[in-house]
Amino acid sequence: MEGYLDLIKMILPEILVAHFDLVATKKEGEKLHLYFEEKNKVPEEFNSRQLISKGFHKSITVQDFPLKGMFVFFHIKRRRWTDKKSSEILQRDWTLVANGTRMTKEFAAFLKSINRY
Repeated sequence: MEGYLDLIKMILPEILVAHFDLVATKKEGEKLHLYFEEKNKVPEEFNSRQLISKGFHKSITVQDFPLKGMFVFFHIKRRRWTDKKSSEILQRDWTLVANGTRMTKEFAAFLKSINRY
């Protein structure tokens, strides 16, 4: 089973493999939809606080590199956390999408680099 995880790490962005669970997949013609939910693990930056998971934010959709001739879309749900003492709602600060686009930073950098030739 470890071999599959290594393969997935080579195909998917590292941030998704490390911090999100793949919960569903759907193929629609030439489109592949991958659905991710942030893992139920308190972010390191909030280790000093007592947090409980309080569901998810609305899903965002990000386009990534094509895979085997199919357009790939990540549907990503980030967690919300509530501080038990202050009732403050917290979330991890994710920078998942390249500015001005709806695609991952890696894919945007790739397109930018091939446009130079």
